[in-house]
Amino acid sequence: MVEIVTATEDGLKDGLPQPKGFVDEHVDEQGRTRDHYQPVQEWFNRLTPTQISALEEARNESFRRQGITFTVYGNEEGTERTWPMDLFPRIIDAQEWAGVEQGLAQRVTALNRFLDDIYSGEQAIIHDGIIPQHLITSCTGFEREAMNVSVPLGARCVVAGIDLVRGADGVYRVLEDNLRNPSGISYVIENRAAMTKLLPAAFANLAVRSVDHYGRSLLRVLRSIAPPACGDDPTIVVLTPGIFNSAYFEHAFLARSIGVELVEGRDLMVDDHVVAMRTTRGLERVDVIYRRIDDTFLDPVVFNPQSSLGVPGLMAAARAGTVTVANAVGNGVGDDKAVYAYVPDMIRYYLDEQPKIDNVTTYLLWDNDQRAEVLKRLDQLVIKPVAESGGYGIVIGPQASDAELAKTRDKILENPRRWIAQEVVNLSRLPAWNGKEFAPRHIDLRPFVLCGEQTEVIPGGLTRVAMREGSLIVNSSQGGGSKDTWVLGDANQAQEVQAKKTQTQKTQAQEQQAEENHR
Repeated sequence: MVEIVTATEDGLKDGLPQPKGFVDEHVDEQGRTRDHYQPVQEWFNRLTPTQISALEEARNESFRRQGITFTVYGNEEGTERTWPMDLFPRIIDAQEWAGVEQGLAQRVTALNRFLDDIYSGEQAIIHDGIIPQHLITSCTGFEREAMNVSVPLGARCVVAGIDLVRGADGVYRVLEDNLRNPSGISYVIENRAAMTKLLPAAFANLAVRSVDHYGRSLLRVLRSIAPPACGDDPTIVVLTPGIFNSAYFEHAFLARSIGVELVEGRDLMVDDHVVAMRTTRGLERVDVIYRRIDDTFLDPVVFNPQSSLGVPGLMAAARAGTVTVANAVGNGVGDDKAVYAYVPDMIRYYLDEQPKIDNVTTYLLWDNDQRAEVLKRLDQLVIKPVAESGGYGIVIGPQASDAELAKTRDKILENPRRWIAQEVVNLSRLPAWNGKEFAPRHIDLRPFVLCGEQTEVIPGGLTRVAMREGSLIVNSSQGGGSKDTWVLGDANQAQEVQAKKTQTQKTQAQEQQAEENHR
């Protein structure tokens, strides 16, 4: 039997200073397994460490065989790794997910309204004094070339990845928004495929909502934002930087999932403001480009002239309305971690609603008063560069040395606009296999939201786990792993699962009785 070690309120094993108490997703305050985790724990408790190790090896071999990898740049051990997935799933019950779903749909709707207001509207949110103009124009992701480039349905963010955390009070909060090229959905789907093969019995008593429809949903959304003139059957492509990109596996996966061509910049051309794809049959017009290339490299005519990854003239075609680029150019202004602080205000301004999911408490360091307070508490806060992603550049005050804090102070004073500070979130935890036992590790959650004619939140998302004991960094590029995320269906779906199980047991009993009678 495998021991599942539960966390205690004494904090992490390495003595990391933290507030007393935290949320353990797996057990309650009395150390009892939560009801919706009971079937999974019982299943794992029947396994030996040797059996779990065998399952892990089978998972790794399957991922290697399918090429399910990601790339870590600057790693001495080699850049390409098999995707890390822990076998113990995260489970979210139906009622809890309903609140998350509503909050995410609300947030992404407001962000789309904001982006469309900034680039294609009257910039009303600036003129009405909700957000300072200098904050917008100083964003690394603000692109003047995107001004007055309209997008069908105002869906500037077609695919959003919103990072959620749950702190000591048990409340979900948004840690950051990813509105440019959010990655990870392919791993959500592949994690599920692996779990259904490796642990089929673990699903037996739970009505787990499917994620397999993502490709169909994405295709529907991309069709909905095609230029009106292209008719009912638009040509859609996925644009990738190429095989050396860290997320190339996902690019190829998405193209297969929605049944469209995966292309590189050299496969496309623009003639008379119309994008065409080179094929063996000649040129074929392209109506929608789901791009996985950053703005800087997208069109060498208006951005980086040295880029060989993009398509010369693409922005002129987008401006002419003959092609839709998703996600829209310039979405990086919404990714900026200083702009993130204003998203609750966007929800109130555009939707006249209170945020259903709030932000983590955030301090803007270009503000003199907030900066002064933060500098007094550097050792208690998380300091983040506003334009970085992947966990790079983050300084966690309670874990940082005096030298690191002094260096961080100097960087803040040198350019306060480049930094924000946040209160440390004592991330919730789940058991993860460390090679010997299941021990508690910190987790977050990146659900994915699709926006077109309708807004759809994919059930679950990518649960990321800090595999190193005591770590709060969950990014795979920083040594983190992942978990399959199970969103449970409602009572009706649960009854259907139980009915099927009962019928299966009845059929098996009848077959066994018939066999005995035959003997």
